[in-house]
Amino acid sequence: MQPLIAPSILSADFARLAAAADAVANADWLHVDVMDNHFVPNLTIGLPVVRSLRKATDLPLDCHLMIDDPDRWAPPYAEAGARNVTVHAEAAADPVALARAIRSAGALAGLAVKPGTPLEPYLEVLREYDTLLVMTVEPGFGGQEFRAEVLPKVREARRLVESGHLRLFVEVDGGVNEETILAAAEAGADVFVAGSAVYAADDPARVVDELRASAAAALAARGAR
Repeated sequence: MQPLIAPSILSADFARLAAAADAVANADWLHVDVMDNHFVPNLTIGLPVVRSLRKATDLPLDCHLMIDDPDRWAPPYAEAGARNVTVHAEAAADPVALARAIRSAGALAGLAVKPGTPLEPYLEVLREYDTLLVMTVEPGFGGQEFRAEVLPKVREARRLVESGHLRLFVEVDGGVNEETILAAAEAGADVFVAGSAVYAADDPARVVDELRASAAAALAARGAR
């Protein structure tokens, strides 16, 4: 596994999103948090901003839709050029059909679960998906502390990938920094969303490199066991 670092523009200056993308040009993905003030108690950005970002950066866009009715709204994000479109298991009416629609529209399909949502009801559904996003905070706000109690879900997902039951990225989002990325990587995550840790730094690109190196070392140690 090679770790992928996905800086979250939720922690960037919304008036300078193109510059924020340029500041992390060495990242693997650019994480875009879409919130609708219904599924989560916050309102951020939507499809027009994603379309504009697609024109402003070559980074693959990792769109995390924290919204109601993703069955209706998710495929247009793929059509807009997102590399990965993630919907919440708790909001999708027909997650299998939705995954197929997202992929037909040209993106990878991701399924996200909140900290309190178990994996077991979605194990067969996840066969349709390319990414599992395990939330390590409650969705809706940036700057929260990493919740290590969700790491058993990451471990279980990695076990299922290694056994061949699933074929997908295991992504974590929330409170990821130089310290917590080690625990997440050791548990088996391979995509790491980092917001405040990156955009609060004087040199966001340097932090991206440092996070990737830390995750790579933890993944290598895990693989050697």
